[in-house]
Amino acid sequence: MRKRLMSFGYAFKGIWTVFKSEPNMKIHLFVAVLVIICGFVFSISLVEWLFCILCFGLVMGAEMINTAIENIVNLVSPEQNKLAGKAKDIAAGAVLVCAIISAIIGLIIFIPKGLDLL
Repeated sequence: MRKRLMSFGYAFKGIWTVFKSEPNMKIHLFVAVLVIICGFVFSISLVEWLFCILCFGLVMGAEMINTAIENIVNLVSPEQNKLAGKAKDIAAGAVLVCAIISAIIGLIIFIPKGLDLL
């Protein structure tokens, strides 16, 4: 049981580390806060909240995996290496795909609500 509790501590340490050290994670958090504020302002539905929360987790989780991959690649290949660069680019691309899909979902949710105000 103690090992299980300690593993949660390590996981929270990892989350805290990414938020402290990665500028992109701060951007993702800022956007998430904006979406939450807009969610309350526009009174989005439960299903819309679920999609927003899923998008937050998807993008932030992808960013954390990207950061882990970058750190591992830098550890095993400190010098420039074409294959190492390719791995890092692919991981960054995965974050971008998640962010683009999340933005599209956000637009689908919020554009009609904004238009209703006009």
